[in-house]
Amino acid sequence: MDRPATKHDIPQAGEICRLPAVDLAERIRRRHLSVREVANAFLDRIDAVNPHVNAIVSLRDRDPILREADAADAALAAGAPAGALFGLPIAVKDLALTQGLRTTFGSPILAEFVPDEDDFFVERMRAAGAIIIGKTNVPEFGLGSNTYNNVFGPTLNAFDPAWTAGGSSGGAAVALALDMVPVADGSDFGGSLRNPAAYNNVYGFRPTQGLVPAGPMNEIFLSQIGIEGPMGRNVRDVALLLGVQAGHHPRAPLSHDGPGSYLNRLDGAQPGGRIAWLGDLGGHLAVEDGILALCEAALARFDGFATEPVVPPFDFEALWSAFKTLRHATSGCSLKLHYDDPARRGLLKPEAVWEAEGAARLTAPEVYAASTVRSSWHETVLRLLQRYDLLALPTAQVFPFAVGTHWPRDVAGRTMDSYHRWMEVSAPASMAGAPTVNVPVGFDGLGRPMGMQLIGRPRGDLAVLQAAAAYERTVSSPAGA
Repeated sequence: MDRPATKHDIPQAGEICRLPAVDLAERIRRRHLSVREVANAFLDRIDAVNPHVNAIVSLRDRDPILREADAADAALAAGAPAGALFGLPIAVKDLALTQGLRTTFGSPILAEFVPDEDDFFVERMRAAGAIIIGKTNVPEFGLGSNTYNNVFGPTLNAFDPAWTAGGSSGGAAVALALDMVPVADGSDFGGSLRNPAAYNNVYGFRPTQGLVPAGPMNEIFLSQIGIEGPMGRNVRDVALLLGVQAGHHPRAPLSHDGPGSYLNRLDGAQPGGRIAWLGDLGGHLAVEDGILALCEAALARFDGFATEPVVPPFDFEALWSAFKTLRHATSGCSLKLHYDDPARRGLLKPEAVWEAEGAARLTAPEVYAASTVRSSWHETVLRLLQRYDLLALPTAQVFPFAVGTHWPRDVAGRTMDSYHRWMEVSAPASMAGAPTVNVPVGFDGLGRPMGMQLIGRPRGDLAVLQAAAAYERTVSSPAGA
C-alpha cells in the first residue's frame, strides 16, 4: 500500500536496504552482493534512523557482526550451502531468547539477562544463515499494544514520532517499515503481530497454533493462545521467513509440520472466493470512525473475491471473558512468579500486576469454562469457513494514538474496561487458533495507517498467504494504488 511521505526527519534508504528480503538473499547466494556489503548497509541505516524511533535495542557492535559476515562470505566462496536467510541481518523480538545476547522482555527485572540458548525458531533462523544483529523493542512482558518500557523507552511510529508504534511487536514493525531490517519475527497473543503491522503499513502473519514451535521457555504441554510468526514489507518475505520458522520440533510436543515451502507455492494458485466481512461484530466492538470504511473500500477492490457482511451467531461478550480468563491462566501465571517476590513486585507495570492478580483468583472450573467457550467459538469459525474462504475484520479499533497514552480509555464514546479491551478485535482469530494476516488498507485524512485481518481455516496457512499475495497484487496495481 503506497504511503504518504514520512514526517520523520530521516534519510531515505539506500538501494540495498530497500530490496525485498527474497531478492536480497538471492543476490547474496549468487554473489552479486557480499554479506559484508549487506551488513554494512543495514548497520549504516540503523545508525541513521534508529535514534529517531528507538525500534532496535541491544544492538551488537559492528566489528563482530562484520566478522560473521566475512566468515559467511568465505564459506560461500568455498562452496558451502546457503540457507534461506543466508547473510540477512535480522534483529529478534526482545521477548525471544537469543543465546549470548541480552534479552530483557522490556522489564527492569530482566534488564541484564543473557540467555544461554535460543528460542527454537531463533535457532532455526541462525541455521538458515541469518546474522542476529540485535533485538527489537517491546512493551514490558509484551503486555499492551503500545511499545514502551522502563528499560529502553518508547518506540515511535514509522510515520509520525508523535504516534505509537503499536505492539507488542512494535520495534519489529517500525524497523521493517523504515528499512532497518529486511524481515522480522514477532509474536502474537492478542494482536501483537497484527496491530503494529497495521500501524506501520507492513504485513504481519499469525500462523496456525503449533505451526511455529514454542519453546524452550514456554509451557509447551499447555495449549496456549500466544504464537510466534513472521513480519515483512511484502507477502513473499513473510512466506520466506515462515518457511524457516515452521515445522515440528521434537521438544515442542504440540507443534506440527506444515506443507513445505510457502514461498515456492505462494503463486501456485490464483485464489478467489467469498469473504465474510465481520465488521464490528454487529455493533459489539467500539470502532473509531473511518476504520470500517477503509477496510470496506479495500475489500471492494480485492479482485477475485466477493464480500458479504456477516454477524456470526455467538455471544461475543462471553468470548472476550474467556479470552481474559485464558490470558490470566497463561501469561498471568507466568507473571505471578515475579509478583510473588516482594523484591520484584514493585518493578512490574500495572498491567502485569493486573494479570498476575487475575491469575491468583482463578479456579480450575473457571479455566475449564473458558476453554469450552473457546471450543464453541472454534466450531463456529469452522462452520463459517465451510461457506466462506476467508473471514475479515479490522486489525485495530483505533488509529495510531499519541505515544504517551498508555492505552485508549475510550473508543467511539465507550469506556474500555481493561488495558487490552480496545484490541478486542484481535481475539476472534486468536481464540480460533486460525492463521491470520494483517494487510494494509491505507491511511486516513491525517495520514494514520490502518490494516485488516484476513482469517483462514486452521492449518490453511498457505491459502491465507496466497490470498494476501493476491490482495497485495491488487492494491499495488495502478488501478488499486
